[in-house]
Formats: sequence, C-alpha cells, structure tokens
Amino acid sequence: MNRVTKVRVLAAVMAVLAGGVVAAPEAVAAYRPPVAATPPMGWSSWSSLRTAINEQAIEAQAKVMHDSLARYGYDYVNIDAGWSDHVDEYGRNAANATRFPNGIAAVAKYVHGLGLKFGIYLVPGVPGAAVAANSAIKGSSYHVGDIADPSVPGNTADDGSARIDFSKPGADAYVRSQADLLASWGVDYIKMDFVGPGGGNVVADNRPDVQHWQAALRATGRPVHLELSNSLSFADVDTWQRYSNGWRIEGDIECYSHCVGLTNWDVRVKQRFTDVPKWVPHAGPGHWNDLDSVEVGNGASDGLSADEKQSVVTLWSIEAAPLLLGTDLTKLDPADLPLITNREVIAVDQAGRPAHPVSQATPQQTWVSSDGHGGYTVALFNLGSTSATVTANWSDLGVRGPALVRDLWAHRNLGVARGSFSATLAPHASRLVKVVPF
Repeated sequence: MNRVTKVRVLAAVMAVLAGGVVAAPEAVAAYRPPVAATPPMGWSSWSSLRTAINEQAIEAQAKVMHDSLARYGYDYVNIDAGWSDHVDEYGRNAANATRFPNGIAAVAKYVHGLGLKFGIYLVPGVPGAAVAANSAIKGSSYHVGDIADPSVPGNTADDGSARIDFSKPGADAYVRSQADLLASWGVDYIKMDFVGPGGGNVVADNRPDVQHWQAALRATGRPVHLELSNSLSFADVDTWQRYSNGWRIEGDIECYSHCVGLTNWDVRVKQRFTDVPKWVPHAGPGHWNDLDSVEVGNGASDGLSADEKQSVVTLWSIEAAPLLLGTDLTKLDPADLPLITNREVIAVDQAGRPAHPVSQATPQQTWVSSDGHGGYTVALFNLGSTSATVTANWSDLGVRGPALVRDLWAHRNLGVARGSFSATLAPHASRLVKVVPF
C-alpha cells in the first residue's frame, strides 16, 4: 500500500471513528451498563432557575431536551436546590406542595415518559426540622434523636443540620428510608451537595454518609447516580472514587454578584485548567471529575465570548467531565447550539479518557489523551490575553513520523502533519483535533 492510499484509508477510518462504533443489536440487548459507565449528560436547574423552580418549569425544560437535545445524548433532567421546604413524618425531605402540587414522583414520571432520566438534590446529615421534631425512623423502632449529633454539623452548608452517628442503631435505617423514598419516586440521579471534607461554609466530614448512602442506593435495586458537590477534598479522592459516581473538583461555576452573566472566564473558568490535572488519574468508568455545569446556550447572558464558550466545551469534553447544561433550555440561542451538539466533540467526552496537559509552564497549552484506537485527542488552548501560537509536538505525544490531523469542531480532515501541529489562537480560544499516526 503506497503512502497516498494509506492516507486515504486513514482518513476513512477517522471518519468512522468520529461517528462512533455501533454495537450489534444482540450485544446491546445483552449488556446492561453500570451506573455512570460514561460521563452523564443533561441539564441542571440551579444556574438558570435558582430556587424559582416548579413542576411546570421543570417539565418545560424536559420537553426541550426531548425535542432538541436527546438525540445528542443529553438525558438527565436534574432538579437542584429549592424543591423541598419541610420534612415528612419520618424526617425525610418532602416537596414544596405549592411548587410541586402533584409531588416529585409525578414530575419524574413525566420526564421518564419522554425517555429521559430524572435527578434531584440533597445534602447529607439530618435536617434541623427532623431533629426538632425527633421524627420516627421508618422501618425501625428508633427516632432521629437516637442517631443525630446536633453538636456537629451534618454537612458543610451551615444549615442547622446534625451529623448522623453511624455507630448508633437506626442510622442505617434512616438513610435506607430516604433511599427507598427516592427510588419509589423514580429518581435516577442524586446531587449530594455540601459534602465534606472540602468546600462549604463550615467543616464537616461526610465520608461515612457517602459510604452508607451508596450502600442504601444499591439495596433499592434501582441504578442511581450519586454525584458529590462541591470542592471535594483531593486527599479523600479514594473514598469519593469508591463510593460515588462523580465529584466536584471546584466551587460553583456561577459567579453570582462577582460578574455579569452566569459565569466569567477570569473569575470562574480559568482556575479549572489549573486545578483539574491532579484529579485526572482518578477518573474513569463509574466515577468522573465534575467541572460543574456547562454555561453555554443562552447567548450573551452566559457571560462568555464565543471563543471562551468553545474552550469551555473543549475542556469539559477532553476531561470526560459531565456535560450538564446550566442554561435555560427554553431560551436556547441558535448560535450556541453547534457548541453543545457537535457529535465529534461529544464523542470525545463520552469516550471517557481524561486528558493531561503536556506542560502548564505558559498560558499556551497542549492537552492530550489516547483515543483508544492508536491515536490521540489533542486540545490546544491559549489561556493568555493576547493572540498566540500554540503547538502540539509529536515528540510530546510519543508519535514518531507523520500523522493525519482532523479538526473535530470543523468536522474536517486537515491533512498530514510531520513533527507537530500549530494553530494561532485568539485570547481564550482553542482547537480540538484527532491525531492518527501512520
């Protein structure tokens, strides 16, 4: 086979790889993937709706996801904080009846009816209201007062909750009763927020909570994704990896009063480039590094330039991070849609192979990961404030000889490159390419 023919064959192979590998129908039917076999994709309510959520708003988001985004792999519809305003007779969080008059199970049923998955928000510990009521623990002869230690925070939120003492009888029953309730509602995903050690407002240690929650969820027989938030302690990554399906490596992506828009490159995005590399070896099927919501989709209100938006999706994808959109799906900007529906870029995320930077000595950085097929996925980032050239050297990738380069954002083969590939990038811009040696 001569060189020209070989290049043509490689180009054809790259086109096939870009579209993904399709399993035989009998293989699909026989295989049931574990929870979080690939990074989750979907939407979360916090960034765009905050606590102004209700049944109609969530169902409206789900309808847009079904109509416009599900075909690309987005399937989780996650309610964040604000859905609960009291506890039930067993000390478990219960829905705000004004906002959710038909209950959470009815919303989950609607979401499932669209072929999507449903998620909800919790914090660890015993709610202060349950402590005050000394609620009975369902399925046991114990009460909350038998298991709660009000002298120690139940989480890092400083919300008046109490620590669960898992050495006490009834503690497991309390967590199991919560897990059983959520499973009965049809919950597929739990964001457990203010988990410590890590970020938050006060110090708390929720490692026992995470362990017992994972056991309780498995006992329900329902596959439920358990995601931890926020700014989890890196020193405890082995615990997060063993007992959860993902963990936030940072604080919130939203910058609230610190900027205009949902987020901001300098205030929130840039630090993720600095902080994620040490977490890379710990991510993989079943447990992923979470960079927080993707704030792309609502035009100027996102707070990012077009180049910055592409760089956000590039980083999240090459890091195999969850792609959970934080924008209002009912207000999707057509100009942003190509950034969140590019199948080749999404395939990088779903391949689940987190990249590492070759060097972070300068703002012009090359990040790389093996693609699992003998090639490499390479991202070029200009994190600086002026235009600059960024180069991926084949020697840094372990590539000897020439390689075929494909631009994943443009869906275009760029031809053969020998020794390196370079791009001149505007401030905060990026390129994402596939490199196939031959």
